[in-house]
Amino acid sequence: MNKAMLQTDIQDIVVDEVFPHAAETVWKALTSGDMIARFLMKPTGFEPVVGNRFTFQTNPAGEWDGVIHCEVTDVVPNERFAYSWKGGHPTNSGYGSLLDTVVTWSLIEAEGGTRIRLVHSGFVTPKNDTAFMNMSEGWKKVVPRLGPLMDEPA
Repeated sequence: MNKAMLQTDIQDIVVDEVFPHAAETVWKALTSGDMIARFLMKPTGFEPVVGNRFTFQTNPAGEWDGVIHCEVTDVVPNERFAYSWKGGHPTNSGYGSLLDTVVTWSLIEAEGGTRIRLVHSGFVTPKNDTAFMNMSEGWKKVVPRLGPLMDEPA
């Protein structure tokens, strides 16, 4: 094995989208378990409280049971919401490889609404290449799903 094969890098996924909604409306969508289930996956045990642990269930692979373990790490109402995102198994390569990342949603005032900046950080490449590629495409589809949910009557 040469030095280049042992080298790792940290990659982040960043998705920016502006919605014609007040930060309070966006915040409600990002911090409601029922809403999260509609645009991402159904969370189990979710509460938007620092220290709260919750899970998502996705497709298992190899030794990994498909459970994504999360813990809320930051809550600043109408501004920022973050949680850890851990899953995978050390014996898996490709899909289901060990993953230890953080998802951060930032809400920024924008002309005519609110900018959502999603940063899913901490992908260690090449180990997490598959997750990084799949989730890069996935988040680009997930974030826009918030718009129609926020347009529904309260």
